[in-house]
Amino acid sequence: MLTLPDISAIHDQFTADWHSDPGAASAKHSSELSTLIVEQHRQNFALWHEEDRARSPRSSAEEIAAIKRNIDALNQARNDLVEAIDRELLQQLPDQDGNQGVPLHSETPGMIIDRLSILSLKIFHTREEIGRREVSAEHVARNRERFRILLEQRQDLASCLQNLCSDLGSGRRRFKLYRQLKMYNDPELNPEIYKALEDH
Repeated sequence: MLTLPDISAIHDQFTADWHSDPGAASAKHSSELSTLIVEQHRQNFALWHEEDRARSPRSSAEEIAAIKRNIDALNQARNDLVEAIDRELLQQLPDQDGNQGVPLHSETPGMIIDRLSILSLKIFHTREEIGRREVSAEHVARNRERFRILLEQRQDLASCLQNLCSDLGSGRRRFKLYRQLKMYNDPELNPEIYKALEDH
């Protein structure tokens, strides 16, 4: 049986904690999986706020260039942690190589956990918009509806993850570790980087 912690509760708790104290360290967890889930969420949290900074009309061109490089590094770490989550889950499953006749699921549990992480951030920030005092009633109403939709979407996605884990644990479905193999950060694979290095 493949069991997961309450991922939405973990995401929501750390989202609230980090907004209260952005420098707060992640708590130690009872399992390697929980630690990876929190660390992956932390990357999405940092990525969200860097992307907000990149869109600020007050950011200079130099600041945006630096923020863009930060975003690339955070995105790389985010994807690496999705892979680490999937690797950890595969270790908990029966031998996947002997399961070749079982249907393959295209989206991995780590990918779904990443989507749940982003939904937690959307829910937090939409709740903030509902609580703003200087905005119109229409703004509040629009965000109440967004909030309702986001909660429904997260519940649906969490149920899908639960069903997938049940199928994986019983051998009715399998998944593979899908490597992202990003090229943009690799100085040997991004032509803009290696050509610039060659010029020096």
